[in-house]
Amino acid sequence: MAQTGPESPPEDVQAGLDTETDFQALAGLAWYAQRKPVFTGGNRVRLLQGGRDLFPALAERIDAATHSVWLALYIVSPLGQSGGVLQALMRAARRGVKVHLVVDGLGSREAPGSLWKDMAAAGVALAIYRPVKGLSAIFDAGQWRRMHLKLCVVDGEHAFIGGINLIDDHYDLHHGWSDQPRLDYALQAQGPVVTPMLHTVRAIFTRAQIGRDWRDDLVQWAQDPHRLHRLQALLRQARLRLEPHEQDRIAEAIDLRQPMRSAFVLRDNLRQRRTIEQASLQAIVQARQRIDIVTPYFYPHRAIRLALRAAAARGVTVRLLLQGKLDYRIAGMAAQVLYHELQRHGVRIFEYQPAFLHAKVLCVDDEWATVGSSNLDPLSLVLNLEANLIVKDRGFVHTLSTSLNEDFALSREVPPPPDGHRPGWSERLRRGFVAWVAKTYLRLAGVTGRY
Repeated sequence: MAQTGPESPPEDVQAGLDTETDFQALAGLAWYAQRKPVFTGGNRVRLLQGGRDLFPALAERIDAATHSVWLALYIVSPLGQSGGVLQALMRAARRGVKVHLVVDGLGSREAPGSLWKDMAAAGVALAIYRPVKGLSAIFDAGQWRRMHLKLCVVDGEHAFIGGINLIDDHYDLHHGWSDQPRLDYALQAQGPVVTPMLHTVRAIFTRAQIGRDWRDDLVQWAQDPHRLHRLQALLRQARLRLEPHEQDRIAEAIDLRQPMRSAFVLRDNLRQRRTIEQASLQAIVQARQRIDIVTPYFYPHRAIRLALRAAAARGVTVRLLLQGKLDYRIAGMAAQVLYHELQRHGVRIFEYQPAFLHAKVLCVDDEWATVGSSNLDPLSLVLNLEANLIVKDRGFVHTLSTSLNEDFALSREVPPPPDGHRPGWSERLRRGFVAWVAKTYLRLAGVTGRY
């Protein structure tokens, strides 16, 4: 297979990107209508490791905000270092900055009620995405689809995205405090790629205010004349289309010759159900030298498993970094039942030892990487609202790869099975059990078909 030259654009750029076409896509369609990554140049992206990097940068930017802060978060906790970010939000709201925060009803259910009261008193606008309403919620398929985003946009110009919740690195909701910080990554971005992030947070906030789901409740609200004016106001607030000055900015930056080409990719239950998955699969299929995957929850579609096996078979170095210290035993079992299948084809598997692992990273060759909230499991790939940032830049990928190599060095490689090994009845039983659990979970969430 022919090698791609170091200066030539990757195949997906050559085949899938036309400057004028993609500008029209960005400028003319609603935030949820993009079914493939749309890359823009002229971005600046900085790698942040853990809350130790993210929280000070986030608080500093919020303290400098002049007109707006929009956040979408799965977990919010006021304990420890993350409390500084919450204090910065309340300071911003008190000085007149419009602060909007949407949190997931399940992920943030353990946050104290006093926190929400304090934030409301400071002027923070709060929305709860799918509040959990007792045990009866288990029979509501929509309750299984969570808002798993970790996204913040300040003044429409600075964005933060990744896998880091607003919770201290040393604290876990189920396991309490630990000596070593959780391994996680986030990105700080500037440039035209921030615009779709802003539109997404606004739209998710609007969906949370309207009700259970955009599509279901839009009809209900529109049929109620007393709510029609409120609905129209919320739609205007969501700003689903680009303003003229935003179109001009993107038109200037979309030139593919400019550095730091980036694309914001979303997984939702409307038109972007497989955008993140397909972008990741395409990168894996096109890999020529190496693939590094870091994720705590690994049970991907069969297509991704086959692509990883094929990459290793053609000589690509494929490394997976998974949890060594398990936060959920069933999640660890789900990944482990796939070990031998992948290792037999040359995939190397490592387990992170110092602490919990929560990072979601895919790094391919020397100039493609994605960091975000999406794991490689059924919840992220089929159910949850997820957001990632893809970056095509050699300097950034080199920085990320250097950090990942340090993470792999702190991990234990799982020895591959001996030649000729065949799974015994206990291994087959575990794999069957995991498959049954995944299928049952998806069916409860209203998803049918083969995973």
